[in-house]
Amino acid sequence: MAKSNNVYKDAYNKGLGLLETTGNLPSEPELGAMLGVSRTTVRSILARMEETGLIEWNKREKKVLRSPGADDFFPEEETDSLSQIIERSFMRRLLESGAEAGTQINELELAREIGVGTTSVREFLIRFSRFGLIEKRRNSHWVLKGFNRAFALELTEIREMFELRSAAAFVDLPQDSPVWTELDALEAEHHALAGAIATRFTAFSELDERLHRLIHSASHNRFIVDFYDVIAMIFHYHYQWNKAGERQRNEVAVREHLAYIDALKSRDPARIDATCRQHLRSARHTLLTSVPEVAGGS
Repeated sequence: MAKSNNVYKDAYNKGLGLLETTGNLPSEPELGAMLGVSRTTVRSILARMEETGLIEWNKREKKVLRSPGADDFFPEEETDSLSQIIERSFMRRLLESGAEAGTQINELELAREIGVGTTSVREFLIRFSRFGLIEKRRNSHWVLKGFNRAFALELTEIREMFELRSAAAFVDLPQDSPVWTELDALEAEHHALAGAIATRFTAFSELDERLHRLIHSASHNRFIVDFYDVIAMIFHYHYQWNKAGERQRNEVAVREHLAYIDALKSRDPARIDATCRQHLRSARHTLLTSVPEVAGGS
């Protein structure tokens, strides 16, 4: 599926989240800024909303006719970039194998399974190998070195250092920074998810990744932003390793996110620090209790 189509579907789902939360839609330029897409894409989104009976659209006037339902959203797997598709397939394979140390990964088989070129898969694996979880072998083979408790503790320690630094940087962001618009959009999506948590709680991990990526971007530090790749992948997928209490866990995390977002918008350093530390403590606890015993953890 073309990346541009994925971007459109992702933006459309975000637009539905705004509609679900606020009951109305802003102007086309404002909507484009909130969704991070062009005006042409915004018009495609509005046209589809009109076709499906969500809105009545007449040039600048948009009248909401109904709230979006679950069937209005594009499936999550249709809104991802190529790198995200490869990432999901790679992690699914690890999950199916129990994420055991010594698990063999063949880049040719993985590429064929996903339906993409081997070059894209190889680039992904090389990038991921920097963090010591997988190791290159001969003839396009890789081996999983194991995800254990020691690795999880090291990862959370680095994550907490980076995120506290990044969250503190929000205080100095200019008012016209696009980060604030993105934060508003994420806040609206969190409220929408909180209102439908009973049926959409599995959507949290994607929202979690986007919020934390945005926070890390405020650091303006290329090393922090780059390292978040492995942080996002592990924290995103550890939810799948342990399904016990998933809905309740995600419900608590959504509330913590909303408190965190509110603190960021307040620009109060003490509030930002307190809500950041609270959420990081919860994330650390969830990750450590979700590390699979078969992964060689101590």
